[in-house]
Amino acid sequence: MTEHSIKSSCKKNEHTPLTQMTSKSGCAAKIGPKVMDQLLAALTPMFPAQANPDLMVGLAVSDDAAVYKINDDVAVIQTLDFFTPIVDDPYDFGAIAAANALSDVYAMGGQATLAMNIFCVPPDLPQEIVGQILTGGAEKVREAGAVLVGGHTVEDSEPKFGLSVMGITHPDKVLTKSNVQSGDILVLTKPLGTGIITTAAKQGNASYDARTAATESMKKLNKKAAEIISHYPITACTDVTGYSLLGHALEMANKSQCCLHLNATQIPFLPEAQDYARDDIYPCAAKRNLDAFESQIQFAPDLEQVWRYKLCSPETSGGLLIAVPEDQLTSLLNTFAEHDEQCWIIGQALNGQGIKVTD
Repeated sequence: MTEHSIKSSCKKNEHTPLTQMTSKSGCAAKIGPKVMDQLLAALTPMFPAQANPDLMVGLAVSDDAAVYKINDDVAVIQTLDFFTPIVDDPYDFGAIAAANALSDVYAMGGQATLAMNIFCVPPDLPQEIVGQILTGGAEKVREAGAVLVGGHTVEDSEPKFGLSVMGITHPDKVLTKSNVQSGDILVLTKPLGTGIITTAAKQGNASYDARTAATESMKKLNKKAAEIISHYPITACTDVTGYSLLGHALEMANKSQCCLHLNATQIPFLPEAQDYARDDIYPCAAKRNLDAFESQIQFAPDLEQVWRYKLCSPETSGGLLIAVPEDQLTSLLNTFAEHDEQCWIIGQALNGQGIKVTD
């Protein structure tokens, strides 16, 4: 436990741990991908492209963040994200929520510049805990090289925290999900399993080592990985979050009109995550994701059933999924190694449609 441990605060204030203050079902109240697509489709005609010529990425293309061209040299990236606690340590919760929100800017090829807090605060949440959540978020914003400039709070029965983030990039450097080319190699920069481990932790089944590994992974910024890939002709990029690896990979495949072949045995997982999955411990959203995407995913016949849920399990503050031309792969991997940054080759883009998962 760190000096920010929620347990010491609970003993002093006799307060319920943060993760027990959320929905009794244990499921995040996130709108499913099919419903969200329908809702956004109804709004898109209100903002026609011809009326907004400088909007590079908006509702019509549905990417990780919005991008608006200011001039020939500057484009602004805008995003926001917030959620209920997935760990009990308030400082770590703030840092994880901030890293998760900042990630969308990195996925779009940008640098974070400004951030504002979004905070729903239960009226009985001790001030000490509120302060630790805010500090965790603020320190992560500072680590990103951005500036925290304010925010908004409201009272709510559940604690929720996150950021609205603005970033900048050159209009020619914007990365999207929609330009994967056949032959590109798929690279992932963080292991999977945060959703599985945090679910196991809520059930009292996760070990200290597993919880620690998941927390450190979620707190890690995608900043360095984004800086590395900015020097390469990356064709497409996204970050792996609530719709899972398969969900976000499928977005890349559909928008790029290609088929992504993923090798299950090459996909990295955090320690013990696969053990918990074999015990049928995974977020309820994993089934929702699988139901939404399964018709477009072809699993190898001899692949264990549990892989469907492992690869459809939502992630928090996951890594970047990158499509890189094959002739740039060796140089890219060497640069990651030189900067002591991890990455894994997990598949390749080929002609076709949807996703194929092989063993």
